[in-house]
Amino acid sequence: MEKGFIFGNKILDIVVVSLLTAQTLKVIFYFFKEKKLNFRKYLDTGSMPSSHTASVISLATAVGISEGVGSVFFAISAVFAIIVMYDATGVRQAVGKQAAVLNKIIESIHNREKLTLLEGRLKELIGHTPLEVLGGAVLGIVIAFLMS
Repeated sequence: MEKGFIFGNKILDIVVVSLLTAQTLKVIFYFFKEKKLNFRKYLDTGSMPSSHTASVISLATAVGISEGVGSVFFAISAVFAIIVMYDATGVRQAVGKQAAVLNKIIESIHNREKLTLLEGRLKELIGHTPLEVLGGAVLGIVIAFLMS
């Protein structure tokens, strides 16, 4: 395996570039949609493209290119990628929907009973839509091929 230019590991470099690119695109897409710059998007989960997906797909793609798609390493990284993508669209999106419902219930009780809220609102944008996951997958594949 070739040496990487950032971490001394080419595959790790590809994954980090994919992650940072996805997070940067979130900031850019938010800017065009909302007409304001929000650097907090660098730390946000959810929205387009999925940085989790971009990371694991770039990992699987880079391993496939480096070690071959018949290797044990590719199999491990491909299964890992599938689990992460399923989690991003399934479990994490469900958690976001539940958070939205809980926020409405808490707000309703708060308004009706004039209670003091001890915690802030639950984070609702946790998971991804299938399109956001697809965007992350395409991004990860492209970056892995460009950097390999």
